[in-house]
Amino acid sequence: AVVSTQSTGGNKVTSLSQPSLAQHHHPTPRLNLQYYIGVLYIRTTATPTNNKSNAPPKQQNNKNPMSKKGEVEIKPTLGRPGNNLKMGIVGMPNVGKSSLFNILCKMSIPAENFPFCTIDPNVSRCPVPDERYDWLCKVHKPASEVPAFLHITDIAGLVKGASTGAGLGNNFLSHIQAVDGVFHMIRAFDDTDVVHVEETVDPIRDLDIIHAELILKDIEWVTRAHEAFNKVLRGKAKDKAAQEHDACLTKALELLNAGKHIRFNDWTGKEIEILNELRLLTAKPAIYLVNLSSDDFIRKKNKWLAKIKGWVDEHGGGPIIPLSVAFEKQLLDLPTDADRLNFEKEKGAPSVIPKIAKTGYHHLQLIHFFTAGSDEVRCWTIQKNTKAPQAAGVIHTDFENGFIMAETIAFDDYKECNASEVAAKAAGKFRMEGKGYVVQDGDFMNFKFNAGAGLRGGKKKKKKKECEYKNVYLP
Repeated sequence: AVVSTQSTGGNKVTSLSQPSLAQHHHPTPRLNLQYYIGVLYIRTTATPTNNKSNAPPKQQNNKNPMSKKGEVEIKPTLGRPGNNLKMGIVGMPNVGKSSLFNILCKMSIPAENFPFCTIDPNVSRCPVPDERYDWLCKVHKPASEVPAFLHITDIAGLVKGASTGAGLGNNFLSHIQAVDGVFHMIRAFDDTDVVHVEETVDPIRDLDIIHAELILKDIEWVTRAHEAFNKVLRGKAKDKAAQEHDACLTKALELLNAGKHIRFNDWTGKEIEILNELRLLTAKPAIYLVNLSSDDFIRKKNKWLAKIKGWVDEHGGGPIIPLSVAFEKQLLDLPTDADRLNFEKEKGAPSVIPKIAKTGYHHLQLIHFFTAGSDEVRCWTIQKNTKAPQAAGVIHTDFENGFIMAETIAFDDYKECNASEVAAKAAGKFRMEGKGYVVQDGDFMNFKFNAGAGLRGGKKKKKKKECEYKNVYLP
């Protein structure tokens, strides 16, 4: 870390990376850090440790997020927790998966006209469009701009019988297991030059095939887990936890045998924890992408759309996004943004690539908060219902370990105040939140934390002098 310091009273700190500030003969100051747009502003007030005058002001409302009173218990969700989640593109061979992957991620992987052109999964990421982020960049004109990203995996095509080893079989299904949500790609265009493994184009048949293969594989995995669980407890009395585990697996098997996906059932928090250990294919959120011909996409008509909508509604529902890979590729090949805009106006059909990226991002329960200034405007991705300390930990683990409070402004308020923190404070829009605060999508945030929580060695001493440290840059 690079440190520039100002000090009075004889205190002097030459490096934040020293193993212990207590090595100096001067009293060790307690550091309170704030994070602004990639820069740590550290401010210390050398008052006795038992002085509570610097504590965050307490609110009278018993639902104050800085206290545990009034906090709402957040139910866990199906799937892997984290902010680095992936969407996988799934479908039959030759439906446009790799071509869509190339367009989303600006890649050029092979997308040939024969089955199983893709064998090993391709992994990349695409920026998530956000008008709020664009506005912040326009206002601050930062040296660095970092948008939110959606991680995407292109997975090989699935065929009938994959659950028993047909095609790429178990290899393919393990690739689906490694992602956290799926873009289910469906072919609804006729083209004699593009072969179909089932010889004819029938999106409903293709949906039935993939639906059945995913369920069959989950039945196999849940059955194995149930048998192994019962084998371990054979001849032993089942306690309450074991009974709940057994009942959950039995319930999951009954649901799968009825032809339903795991994600469409109402599970308790404990049941979700058990199911998340299995990483079931039908527990993953799905978005249905219907690949049309360029002409059908422009005129917004296709003979299969109503039937696909009916099938999806009968099988639990989900977002459906019609698109045309041929149209999007033609649009992408144009040399400038102005040419693309003119092409969209001429055809009367805007690109749906931004919609696909945003829908996938939010379908994984991902949101982001902002840090912004002249140095950097950045989106920090977190999962929905993340509390302030864990959100701070996305920036740096020390922020979470020594968390004191978060200073936050809702984006709409920040925009209304013309991106001025001073104006936001004057308008009463600047809030101080504690450990119980659940970060909202689009929050503009600064964090304060105790740097001593990340230091090892040395004993805490009373503070006698006053000093300030500014411009401490993260390496």
